[in-house]
Amino acid sequence: MTTDQSWAFALEPVDSAESLALLREYLVDVSDRYYRLHEDRDSTSEEIEHGLATMPSDHLAPPTGVFLVGRHDGVAAACGGLKVLDPTTVELTRVYVRPDRRGTGGGAGLLAAVETAARDLGAERIVLDTRLDLVEARALYLKNGYAEVPAYSEGPYAEVWYAKELT
Repeated sequence: MTTDQSWAFALEPVDSAESLALLREYLVDVSDRYYRLHEDRDSTSEEIEHGLATMPSDHLAPPTGVFLVGRHDGVAAACGGLKVLDPTTVELTRVYVRPDRRGTGGGAGLLAAVETAARDLGAERIVLDTRLDLVEARALYLKNGYAEVPAYSEGPYAEVWYAKELT
């Protein structure tokens, strides 16, 4: 377990009640931001349910990945997952910090915990893709040593790619 101020991070089953709640909040957050930008509206409950059904997170469990939950003052408030791409590369996904806990060190702490988990998996490199409009996340990655790289994947929401070598 890794701590940063009042944050604690640990591996957790991706299907635990707290993990599922955080994953739902993550999807609502990124979906609402997308629809506000492109259609000037929030996501509908049907769109959220469809997203949860079509983008499951069960690959973020051993042996294909891991899932971490961050607790701020003991309350689950952040998450992130790693998907094993090959023996030395993992993909970071589902990174989320509850809005009322942003700015408290949770994002940086989560990335540090994720990097430890990646090394424990034998990874030498972390990659990720994200959207251009997720400016806070992009700034967090750059501030924590991730560098923009050429596209390594395709997807409707993959607009910018980052990587970090784990040394």
